[in-house]
Amino acid sequence: MTIFALLFLALLSALIAYISLLPDNFRIARSTTIDASPEVIFRYVNDFHNWLDWSPWARLDPDMKDEYGGTPLGYGATYSWSGNKEVGVGRMEIVESRQGERVRIRLEFKKPFNAAHDVQFDLKPLGEDRTEVTWAMSGRHEFMGKAMHKFFNVDKTVGGQFDKGLADLKRVVESQPKIAAG
Repeated sequence: MTIFALLFLALLSALIAYISLLPDNFRIARSTTIDASPEVIFRYVNDFHNWLDWSPWARLDPDMKDEYGGTPLGYGATYSWSGNKEVGVGRMEIVESRQGERVRIRLEFKKPFNAAHDVQFDLKPLGEDRTEVTWAMSGRHEFMGKAMHKFFNVDKTVGGQFDKGLADLKRVVESQPKIAAG
């Protein structure tokens, strides 16, 4: 029994050491190409009111409570939500808004866990009416975050939601009538 307990403690210590040595920082990113100019796509990302049309989390809880605050759109705009266990409780604030180039957001989760991450949308023109859109989230892990990230494949889970969101953003943007240059 003592040998079993010592072996268990040794394995537990090794696991704790392994998790402790994992990187503190993480970044999850996905990209897609959309047949529209960066300025057109920017309108859908820079205004939280438009996120209901393409955000994958908006569909996970039809009874989710939303609240918009701050400026109507762009820098200083905020969006808070409270929903079921799939979406939890949290808040986003646009902290950088560069027309047709980038939107950076401070993302704070309150439930089911506390965490704060940076989200960034980069819009890279690929010609006249074509744009590469990159959706990324980065942050810093504490011990439990490292363990979750390693053993629950957070990159695959969150990255999969980013893929869905980017596909929906592409569908929404590309379904809009094109405005002829005048």
